[in-house]
Amino acid sequence: MPREDRAEILGQVAGFSASAVDDIERVLEMMPALSMDITCETEGEESIQEGDIVTIQVWVTLSRVNGLVGALPHAPHYPFPKEENYWLLLADQTSNNVWFSQKLSFMDEAAAVSVASKAIEDMMEGSGADMKEKVKTVRETIEKVRSGSRLVLGKFLAPAEGNYNLTCYCLSDTWIGCDTRNNLKLKVLKRTRAGTRAGATIDEGPVPEDGIEEEEEIEEEEYDYESEYSEDEAEEPDAKKGGGVANGTVSKGSSSEGSDDEED
Repeated sequence: MPREDRAEILGQVAGFSASAVDDIERVLEMMPALSMDITCETEGEESIQEGDIVTIQVWVTLSRVNGLVGALPHAPHYPFPKEENYWLLLADQTSNNVWFSQKLSFMDEAAAVSVASKAIEDMMEGSGADMKEKVKTVRETIEKVRSGSRLVLGKFLAPAEGNYNLTCYCLSDTWIGCDTRNNLKLKVLKRTRAGTRAGATIDEGPVPEDGIEEEEEIEEEEYDYESEYSEDEAEEPDAKKGGGVANGTVSKGSSSEGSDDEED
């Protein structure tokens, strides 16, 4: 509704004074309009498979009629200045489960610039981008944050194979009627890759090699044991010839013969 028509209704029908109408208009100019851009992917892979660590990236953009990004809402009866905050939720309505949640604020622009530029820089390095492309993307990210956008990054574990109809909510703890939501379809494929992405990875290749190495070590130990035993046997005839005991040990079956010789 145009401002003039709204002022006419507020003044003539509702009976508000001109100053009260101005107060109402200033509050309305602060009310935010939200939009979201969401992506979910497994880093370095073309698809999402069950058990993958899924990265969710959400750009939340806020706009107001008065052009401000961060603002203190009109709350004259609140005991102290009320800051507006938002909650980002990724949920499955079918199972009534929240997969991911994070608190979001538009008040601290410097912190938002630092977080977003660092995250984008790390992502660019991981993708192998050159320095020129990385600098350009970071600059674009900084401008995007200053113009009223905030980057939310998070991770969650991909569920079992299937198609999921998810909903991403951005909920305000201050403004009634300013919440927004986007639908997100997520397809999870059956597990075909070896290992997981949670820190240590499991690779099917090295397993046989490790087994071979262990077998080789066992064979070497057996070979060493047999070689030492054979040396004892080789030295045994010399001990018999000399009438003594070789290496301080007595071989089985020779003790009775030695006692008979001594009696003779």
